[in-house]
Amino acid sequence: MLDKIKKLLEEINALSATTPEEAEALRIKYLSKKGEITALMTDFRSVPAELKKEVGMRINELKNRAAERINELKAAAAIKEDTDDELDLSRTAYPLHLGSRHPLSLVKNEIVDIFSRLGFTLAEGPEVEDDWHVYSSLNFADDHPARDMQDTFFVEAHPDIILRSHTSSVQARVMETTQPPIRVICPGRVYRNEAVSARAHCFFHQIEGLYIDKNVSFQDLKQVMLIFAQELFGPETQIRLRPSFFPFTEPSAEMDVSCTICGGKGCSMCKGSGWLEILGCGMVDPAVLESNGIDSSVYSGYAFGMGIERIANLKYQVRDLRMFSENDKRFLEEFTSAY
Repeated sequence: MLDKIKKLLEEINALSATTPEEAEALRIKYLSKKGEITALMTDFRSVPAELKKEVGMRINELKNRAAERINELKAAAAIKEDTDDELDLSRTAYPLHLGSRHPLSLVKNEIVDIFSRLGFTLAEGPEVEDDWHVYSSLNFADDHPARDMQDTFFVEAHPDIILRSHTSSVQARVMETTQPPIRVICPGRVYRNEAVSARAHCFFHQIEGLYIDKNVSFQDLKQVMLIFAQELFGPETQIRLRPSFFPFTEPSAEMDVSCTICGGKGCSMCKGSGWLEILGCGMVDPAVLESNGIDSSVYSGYAFGMGIERIANLKYQVRDLRMFSENDKRFLEEFTSAY
């Protein structure tokens, strides 16, 4: 009996299995009700009384060792099967290609991040607006060309309701509900009644900013614009401000940056000038402050606004605005690495 137990122990120590099924077959062979170790218990009855204690101990040790060895084989076989099995039934039946952020989202997020680090908070407003928030509160005259049907989309049944033509309407809403200090940036989609072409579209995206507090000067505006340009286009970027006119700022300026393509030397992108126009800005007109319930004798501020498509054109050299809204996968896949 002891020799038989010793022989079975040697067999068990030498067991091997490459699959969970083979390991289970070994369990049945040795440990099931009709297994070889169970059969030893039947033969145990014929063991002499003086040997029963020793034989019983050896059978228990054999049984424990068999269970331990078979569990080891099952675990190893399961790991090997997971490693070798190329068919993962939990996966989709066809390969899925990972997408990327839209180039306009990439640029918008980058701009918002820059101004967030400068202390600006995010503000948003409705795309369907009223005349007061889009024009009247921002010092647009009743006969201003922007109110004409050639520029603005009006709702036919409600002439006072329009699709906003700039995100300055969000600034107006912030000013009428918040007392200074105000420091917000307003991204969003805007609409203008223009013919769709490579250089224009009936809808596009803007980001506008507003800062109102005591003793805000044009020098503050210039410094923030320089920091923004260098953060967006690189530390070597220079800016210049050219006098301009906007109804809601006085004085007003157009801002150019040194060409990111040629470094200011002149190329086809900047038409040989070495400069690229990117935004408009200026000091908030006192009439705008008063219209929105802010005392212009105490507070002053500056505002700025830029088209996201314009910035994306400069960063990625996209020459056709229509590409941003046509959802062409070939175009969008070019920005996978920029995500």
